Amino acid sequence: MADTVTGYHAAHLPEDPARAAVWRVIAGHLASWVPPHAHVLEIGAGYCDWINNVSAARRVAVDVWPDFARYAAGDVQPVVMDASRGLRSLGESAFDVVLASNVLEHFAPDTAASVVRDVAALLKRGGRIVIIQPNFRYAWRRYFDDYTHRAVFTDVSLPALLRAHGFRIDLVQPRFLPYSMHGATLPIRPWLVRAYLRSPIKPMAGQMLVVAHKD
Repeated sequence: MADTVTGYHAAHLPEDPARAAVWRVIAGHLASWVPPHAHVLEIGAGYCDWINNVSAARRVAVDVWPDFARYAAGDVQPVVMDASRGLRSLGESAFDVVLASNVLEHFAPDTAASVVRDVAALLKRGGRIVIIQPNFRYAWRRYFDDYTHRAVFTDVSLPALLRAHGFRIDLVQPRFLPYSMHGATLPIRPWLVRAYLRSPIKPMAGQMLVVAHKD
């Protein structure tokens, strides 16, 4: 498994210094959903670009990739774990916020549902899940260019899955980010990312934002 995941990162998701700058802006844009006193978990943290840029009382990152721990900030607790197994070992009702970027589509549909169920168990009452991931409605041309994509979600089906497991939907933004940074025609600059996030016009948008809370 470790060799497979490492190979995936090398082939499909190589390290990119621009990614950290982009996520710094995204994390700031979404900061209102993450209280500074919160205990926050990111599943599928990868290079830890999101969790490293979150301000919170406690930060925990989970990924199946053994090398991801070296990318975690000093006060981020890295846990090498397959998010489809054992998430509940992190503690029932232990977190205020769970973050997930480009994660659920990598699981078979039944497994994705199980992960959502486990996230619900990890969250305190009123706790939130913040999800960024491809929206098949707008990303269908490139969706399966990633050979590890298993489940298909849209801005309708993903909120429905969350509601089925006890969540109430706070926000659905069908077009939030471009599907990928690869092939960008302009240099990626923080001011440009901020402008894109604030703009009602989202060229090349293929990723959605879904925020929900646990009753």
